[in-house]
Amino acid sequence: MNTYQNYDTIVIGGGPGGSTVATLVAEQGYRVLLLERESEPTFKIGESLIPATYWTFKRLGMLEKLRTSHFPQKYSVQFYSRSGKGSAPFYFFQTNPHESAVTWQVLRSEFDQMLLDNAKEKGVEVRRGVGVREVLLDGDTATGVLTQNADGTRETLNATVIVDSTGQRSLIGRQLNLNTIEPNLKMASLFTHYEGGHRDEGIDEGATLILHTEEKDSWFWSIPLPYNRTSIGVVGELDYLLQNRRDADGKLDTQKIFNEELMKCAPLKQRLEGAKQLFPIQTTKDFSYRASRIAGNNWVLVGDAFGFLDPVYSTGLFLALKSGEMAADVILEAFRKDDFSEAQLGSFGPAFVDGMEAFRKLVYAFYTKEFSFARFLSEYPEHQGGIVDILSGDVFRKDVTHIFPDMAEMCPLPPEMPIG
Repeated sequence: MNTYQNYDTIVIGGGPGGSTVATLVAEQGYRVLLLERESEPTFKIGESLIPATYWTFKRLGMLEKLRTSHFPQKYSVQFYSRSGKGSAPFYFFQTNPHESAVTWQVLRSEFDQMLLDNAKEKGVEVRRGVGVREVLLDGDTATGVLTQNADGTRETLNATVIVDSTGQRSLIGRQLNLNTIEPNLKMASLFTHYEGGHRDEGIDEGATLILHTEEKDSWFWSIPLPYNRTSIGVVGELDYLLQNRRDADGKLDTQKIFNEELMKCAPLKQRLEGAKQLFPIQTTKDFSYRASRIAGNNWVLVGDAFGFLDPVYSTGLFLALKSGEMAADVILEAFRKDDFSEAQLGSFGPAFVDGMEAFRKLVYAFYTKEFSFARFLSEYPEHQGGIVDILSGDVFRKDVTHIFPDMAEMCPLPPEMPIG
């Protein structure tokens, strides 16, 4: 086993959050190492961007690369009720005439690689095929990482700051037992890609569709992608979607479950007539959770390593990118001040959690069977802009909390989840 010289920052995980924090720290002249366990780009879900990602992409120097990509442009999100009736599209430009109102639907294998390539261009040392077995801690202070290479050899790498961007693996969260699952949001999802099928025309072609099934026991996403592909997934409570659907031998037929739920969603079934399913149904648990801390001495959590929120509003990529950007700023300030304490590295936490809370409350409203956004906006039309602002991701740039007192009159909203 070898021990290497110090880096200024080691980032664990090459997803969007990790690439963002690595790029922004390296740009300022610091020595940054990013470790990604996968040796090649891989398939991932979480394929829909929301408009507020524009501002992080601008800082990263990614806008022109995205503009010239083949990723479909996304102008809106549209909801379908249990009756099969579609809402009017929520166009992001309704509250934002800026070019940032248009965003993209991305194929994650290509998108994540674009961000890693951009990180390399900005001075990040990127190593693929290197797994991190553990973060080395001296008490609560991170000192480095223990890695394992593809050939099985292990190395100890030291750094002043360790950034955990390991997604739902949540390496530090598991080591320190920080994560708490939200009991009311224990969901599961089944998903695949289709080739072909119907798309709307014009600016509606790239819209994300959210479609309830007949009894609102589950909902589908439909996200248009390049290569005439569409990402299709169904989400429901774990017990409903998986646990109570096992056969006598305890086995799951996920294709059968997916097909049964699709039969309960007429508008999506119609759109997929003649389309070809491209790979077998995949399954994941979409448990919403949050870590009790976002940082410690010499370590920071970004993206899903800190918390995961239900995928209904496509917030995953945005929260990964934004937390990476905010973490980079406090890390750079830490180097300037020579202060790598939890207080310094976690100083972005309260503002970040406030933004997450706006999304979280909207998630609870969505899962309340008796709640209807159409009825809410019919009764409170003045909140149309606030809803679009949240769906756009403007939770850090605008005050969107004014909609929630009235929303609480129509559905139960969750208590705040502060961080320590």
